[in-house]
Amino acid sequence: MKTFDSTLNESYQDRLGHNIASRLTDSTQNLPNDISERLKAARMQALAMRKVVKLQTASDINMNGGAGTLNMGGSDNGLWTRLGSFIPLVALVVGLLAIAVVQEQRRVDEIAEIDIELLADELPPAAYTDPGFLHYLNANRRD
Repeated sequence: MKTFDSTLNESYQDRLGHNIASRLTDSTQNLPNDISERLKAARMQALAMRKVVKLQTASDINMNGGAGTLNMGGSDNGLWTRLGSFIPLVALVVGLLAIAVVQEQRRVDEIAEIDIELLADELPPAAYTDPGFLHYLNANRRD
């Protein structure tokens, strides 16, 4: 039922477009010369600026187990085509490795900063007499 409605709709649109075009064509006879020349120049500019669409047809159809694929632009599976599809993967892996290295270096720098602050601090004399501190030192020596 939808196809019948869409066919009627398309035929109505076609008739409407033809009616509008014929009315515009009829009314151009009554326009002054300067307006018709300006319209002609604008039409020529619009035609000069339009984009030309180049259609590319499928040159090869591969069937594999009931699934078909279209190859556009020939079946050129040369070195450059393979490199072109492999380079983004290499760039992704290199980027992920670089991120991992930078994050690890930041962690090491943070830990080193904390160690420097702890070692540079002066311990109060009471810290050496604290039994918990002695236990902490002994536990670190065994590890």
